Amino acid sequence: MRTKAEQPNAKRTQSSAERALRVLDVLKGHSLTGLTNKQITEATGYFSSGVSLSLNTLAAAGFVTQLETGRWAHSIKFLQMAQAHADHISRMQGRINEYNARVIAGAHQ
Repeated sequence: MRTKAEQPNAKRTQSSAERALRVLDVLKGHSLTGLTNKQITEATGYFSSGVSLSLNTLAAAGFVTQLETGRWAHSIKFLQMAQAHADHISRMQGRINEYNARVIAGAHQ
């Protein structure tokens, strides 16, 4: 069991997580061109040091990458997650359409 002093600061952790998620959100729509640290800082309203910390954490986890230009963008891993979601929704929509067609066909009998 951890002592109180050893337990992570929940408020700080939440704040760091929220900041990282906000950075990911700001990068939306900039996968090929990326954004500079300054642009991300301005868009989020966070301090540059906090944005840099979030970017480094996200990069270490494989969710963002620094482009050759120095700008930051979603990583291939992150984009693969988005594609997997889109593929799943597409498959499920096919199943829903099939189910609805069977319901409609049964209603006409």
